[in-house]
Amino acid sequence: MDHQHSDKCPQTTSPPPSPPSPPPSPPSPPPVSSTNITVPTCCKCGAATAFAAPPPSFSEVSPPPNYRPIRAPAINLPPNNNTQQAIILAPVPQSQKVPVVSPPFHFQAPSKRIQSPDNIHHFHDSDSGKNFLGFVVALSESIRGHKISDPCPQSATTDTILSILQTLIQWVDEIPPAQQASRYGNVAYRTWHARLVENTESLMLQFLPDHLRSSTIEIVPYFTDSFGNSSRIDYGTGHETNFAAWLYCLARMGVIKEEDYQAVVARVFVKYLDLMRKLQLVYSLEPAGSHGVWGLDDYHFLPFIFGSSQLIDHKYMKPKSIHNEDILENFSNEYLYLAGIRFIKMVKKGPFSEHSPLLDDISGVHTWNKVNSGLLKMYKVEVLEKVPIMQHFLFGWLIKWYALCSVFMTIRK
Repeated sequence: MDHQHSDKCPQTTSPPPSPPSPPPSPPSPPPVSSTNITVPTCCKCGAATAFAAPPPSFSEVSPPPNYRPIRAPAINLPPNNNTQQAIILAPVPQSQKVPVVSPPFHFQAPSKRIQSPDNIHHFHDSDSGKNFLGFVVALSESIRGHKISDPCPQSATTDTILSILQTLIQWVDEIPPAQQASRYGNVAYRTWHARLVENTESLMLQFLPDHLRSSTIEIVPYFTDSFGNSSRIDYGTGHETNFAAWLYCLARMGVIKEEDYQAVVARVFVKYLDLMRKLQLVYSLEPAGSHGVWGLDDYHFLPFIFGSSQLIDHKYMKPKSIHNEDILENFSNEYLYLAGIRFIKMVKKGPFSEHSPLLDDISGVHTWNKVNSGLLKMYKVEVLEKVPIMQHFLFGWLIKWYALCSVFMTIRK
């Protein structure tokens, strides 16, 4: 903590006991046993502080009354000190050029490979893991200092992808939500997703050159997994990562080139976000493995990486500017980070510091450059290194899963 107590502060570690409070009203959660409550104390003098400690876990203490996660979080929350330490100590990921494949091509149906933390480490130590993360960093750097509306080169491929995403948005209008008792997980989403699966291959063939048409066996699964899960009717950062993986596969084939990166973020990814937020609102998609109140966002991570890069060295807007409603209203259409904040404030009620404490804390960072580098490290640790998320990630020929024996042989050489 940055606050300081005077030298005359009381030398007690807990406040005097208060009289027992009356039993809560029926809608309120049952009172928490006093044995489970830890009184926060100053790390310098040991006196009680006014800052409340975060709850040990949602199984012991209910989350703040103004926000309740729709489904149970995938990990115990708040993040433990080991996770925080891993983020702090991790090096900032660096951009990498994507190596383009050449004939003969060996496209194959991708499959799941990650089942344990050891598999996670193996992936991140491999060329595929490093290059995929380097691609995400390169996309972030391509939009640095640029507004969404800034002119940028747009290829025929990016224009076709934009047309495809617009078609998917139109399907939402054609498939209205079903009348049902359940508030979340509208079953009409399954109809939309079934149409997506049925048509994805033909959609891919709209922009693939003839010599790459056989790649659909590999890239179609990444695309169909980019928009949520039809069984659970949910969506999360794993699905968002699949969309990044699909874009990476296109870059591996040379369909997307480095000069397209700015358009990929400012045009394609922005359109993807428009579609996803419409799906979330119309079909009430549940957050997949949400971290609840202690996560960055229920659904997305990459908009905050790309958005913070946009704002690096901005003359007027600082991280604390997210609390200015006029700035959010007037500039959220130009900056992904501000758009993400505005969307959260639209769908969640109550004080921002209560339903989004992590984003609230980030607003206290002095520069966007530090925000961006911190989010890149956090994305690697909190998304790409989490087994519950990455166990669904797919590997084929474009994103290779290297056998352990080949890794050991490389080390020995």
